[in-house]
Amino acid sequence: MNYYFNKTVSGTFEEVIEKVTVALKEEGFGILTEIDIKETLKKKLDVDFKKYKILGACNPPFAYKALEAEDKIGTMLPCNVIVQEIEEGVIEVAAVNPMASMQAVENEKLNDIANEITSMLEKVIEKL
Repeated sequence: MNYYFNKTVSGTFEEVIEKVTVALKEEGFGILTEIDIKETLKKKLDVDFKKYKILGACNPPFAYKALEAEDKIGTMLPCNVIVQEIEEGVIEVAAVNPMASMQAVENEKLNDIANEITSMLEKVIEKL
């Protein structure tokens, strides 16, 4: 089982970020965090890196259900989605596979939640 789902799409980096944000919203996710890896590496290490952002996506009702089932599951939240520029006009989007993450957690109550979130994130990637 892969730990992520991915798709390569055409467009500018900014356009793809917007498309991903809209697709996530359509599936009930909001963006809680946005980490600009390029900017961070430049600031901290003075290195040049490709355009690369990590979007921390959260679906509040499912996050609540997961937290009710397993209070330490917050260590795996939010669901990360990366957007990276492979080359100008070629952008890869990848999302974590919650089913792969949940294999490490021995809690049956989380299986249904992880299945549903996995399906939702797969739809996001497919829509792009």
